Amino acid sequence: MTYNAVSPNVLAQFKSILEEQYIINAEKEEFQQYCQDQTEDLVFYPEIVLKPGSADEISQIMKICNEHQIAVTPRGAGTGLSGGALPVHQGVIISTERLNKIIEIDERNFQSTVEPGVINQVFQEAVKERGLFYPPDPASKGSCFLGGNLSLSAGGPKAVKYGVTKDYVLNIQVVLPSGEIIWTGANVLKNATGYNLTQLMIGSEGTLGIITKIVFRLIPFPAHTIVLLVPFRKEEEACAAVSKIMMAGIVPSGLEFMEREAILWSANYLKISMVVPDDIQAHLLIELDGNNLERLYQEAEHVYEVVGQFNIGEVLLADSEAQKNELWKIRRNIGNALRASTVCKDEDTVVPRAELPALLKGVKEIGNRYNFKTVCLGHAGDGNLHVNVIKGDMSDFDWQNTVPKGIHEIFELCVKLGGTISGEHGIGFVQRPFIGIALSDIHINLMRGIKQVFDPKGILNPGKIF
Repeated sequence: MTYNAVSPNVLAQFKSILEEQYIINAEKEEFQQYCQDQTEDLVFYPEIVLKPGSADEISQIMKICNEHQIAVTPRGAGTGLSGGALPVHQGVIISTERLNKIIEIDERNFQSTVEPGVINQVFQEAVKERGLFYPPDPASKGSCFLGGNLSLSAGGPKAVKYGVTKDYVLNIQVVLPSGEIIWTGANVLKNATGYNLTQLMIGSEGTLGIITKIVFRLIPFPAHTIVLLVPFRKEEEACAAVSKIMMAGIVPSGLEFMEREAILWSANYLKISMVVPDDIQAHLLIELDGNNLERLYQEAEHVYEVVGQFNIGEVLLADSEAQKNELWKIRRNIGNALRASTVCKDEDTVVPRAELPALLKGVKEIGNRYNFKTVCLGHAGDGNLHVNVIKGDMSDFDWQNTVPKGIHEIFELCVKLGGTISGEHGIGFVQRPFIGIALSDIHINLMRGIKQVFDPKGILNPGKIF
């Protein structure tokens, strides 16, 4: 596909829509921040960055780009890990950062209408003030935008009990590549009226339309939480304990796996004192929540009984909100700690949770065979293991040529175990070479057909997924 440059005529049309301050070119200092996201050390330069403030302005921009065959890359907060916000065909970046309003919190119907540039944590805290709960909480919740969460159907630690982004979206306002504006569904809990365009849009990685409003369903906020940190002397036993906990009838609100190095790397990055005995290889961070504190303590005792079947160290029960927050802060900052210290590839593997021990063992064997180091962590309750491949002092040649062969084998193992190659990070730009491991030609051609219907000129987020 060939794309046209932003001509002086097209630029003049953009200037008729947006004020000068919302048009960012390479001469402005802030331009550089739009040329990369959190994916490795990749950098791609757009021709221009536009920061519209409404669906109507995005509609006008899309009509111009569609008419002139100009590539458009939608961008949220830039916290993605698969290169989804990278302008690999230059053209125009449309940033949604100005669409940052919580329009309404409807307490009677347990719903809220928001714009896509609202930060996840800001939204969570706003609804919590009304006694309501929006559970999806990615590790980057303090900075990621809700629109980007929809684009990838983001999950997070609470997905094990409450589900992921797609489970809380009722309706979406979208600007199509043609510039038309539609609502994908209705603000109701049940809807069997035609194809489910709402769910089709979620996880489409900005390739089908640009999200401009979202209607979320909400639930009551749980009154209490208990947090446990369980150390294991064998990391595969930590993975095996996950299924045992669930089989015992316990459904934690968080069930996270952290390798020894992951927890130490993060604690060091945060300058938090953390002593991990030499014989401890991994930890499970377990959170229980609910409205009956006595019942939660009973569940915690049950967890003790289950994990006590394994070779564990001393279990830590967080005895204050400050300690709970510190443990979660360590977990949520592992990725930041790794990226601050080295270049890494964060592979988002997912398998049925009972297969986690086999996956972890296989990852380590593959890493040894291809001579690369991995640091593993993830949402163990979902079978979602983040495999961080560390560049360290590896040569650029091996990083670019040898490591992808090992990653290919890791993904093949995932599929063999009944899983797939991404649980919440998406395919984006960097995982495109591997999509055929998980999906057949029939699957991919159906997706290409859907893309063609929505975006016949192929201008919206080109170079992603396919």
